[in-house]
Amino acid sequence: MTLKTNTTSMKSLQTQLVHDAHDERHHGAVTPPIYQNSLFTFETVAAYENASLDQMNRHVYTRGNNPTVYELEKKLAALEGADSARCFASGMAAISSAILSVVKCGDHIVCVDQAYGPAKRFMTEYLPKFQVATTFVDGTSVEAVRAAIRPNTSLVYLESPSSLLFALQDIQACADIAHQAGALVLIDNTWATPINQNPLALGVDLVIHSLTKYVGGHSDALGGAVLGRKELMEGLFHNEFLLLGSIMAPQTAALIMRGLRTLPLRMKQHQESGLEIARFLERQHWVASVSHPGLPSHPQHQLATQQMSGFSSVFCFETQIDAERMKQWANKLELFRIGVSWGGYESLVLVNATGANSDRVHVRLYIGLEDPADIIADISAACEYAGIPCHP
Repeated sequence: MTLKTNTTSMKSLQTQLVHDAHDERHHGAVTPPIYQNSLFTFETVAAYENASLDQMNRHVYTRGNNPTVYELEKKLAALEGADSARCFASGMAAISSAILSVVKCGDHIVCVDQAYGPAKRFMTEYLPKFQVATTFVDGTSVEAVRAAIRPNTSLVYLESPSSLLFALQDIQACADIAHQAGALVLIDNTWATPINQNPLALGVDLVIHSLTKYVGGHSDALGGAVLGRKELMEGLFHNEFLLLGSIMAPQTAALIMRGLRTLPLRMKQHQESGLEIARFLERQHWVASVSHPGLPSHPQHQLATQQMSGFSSVFCFETQIDAERMKQWANKLELFRIGVSWGGYESLVLVNATGANSDRVHVRLYIGLEDPADIIADISAACEYAGIPCHP
């Protein structure tokens, strides 16, 4: 996994994430302080009035701009190659605000059919109140995206790789199609993280991250971010960000900044461990297929290597073993917790969580930071308990 270098600096991104210059304002504190306050005061009325004219860059009220959150936003923007970033209280807050910032009454959205469930619900159940329609398409087909475009299409919404079935979209081709039609492109980049994929360089207009996942990395903070170019981010700031008020708290920003410092190192380990477990499962006769973009067997592996510089550790496999026995298997696992989300230090498992209409049982695994040899031993022991033949 090669870390990219920011164009404004010769230092690697890993160094930029870890290192902050000495700051005498904070007495040389290595970790920036948490500005746990709601407002900022001024010595004169004129100073207040000047700051109020530039609330996007000045600290007036924490609902708009807080120094602790701002430090995190600057790091994220540099990492993604964006003009600016805004942090939200959750990934879903970032998704809904980003979508609302670029659609209006009567518009049409083209969205990949494997997008995050709550995001799809927002488009199918909430946006129709404002006469915004959505067409869901197979994102693996560029032609399906092209065919779904209408004269009133204002947004193409991508999620590559998707977080349930791990299918990819050709990001640059989809962006070209959207822009030719006068539409903008949003992408949920949570699976890959900015370490492994930079969609803005491929033509995307706005990038969304659930900071709850890999960026936070410790399963103790909810957060989301929207990143992009200056004019789009200014519009989002003055409208959806300020008016909906789903802002990130300073304490949360400090927790996520802590996780961001080690993101490159953790993603390297996640990639190695995830691929090792995926290869192990691919060798098992009881596993029908493994869907991990980093495996050569993945149908879009070549596309993955073209538009990504590395991989994460969330993937799925399918088996023809019945669901009840697979649930027994999952219950017996000692190193896997059963739960939604992912991106922390703990491994997770879900059985048949996609609702996919298939005669096979679908299992999603998240590989955490445990020793992969211990994880393989745990999977094998659970197989023995469930009467499933397992091979080294």
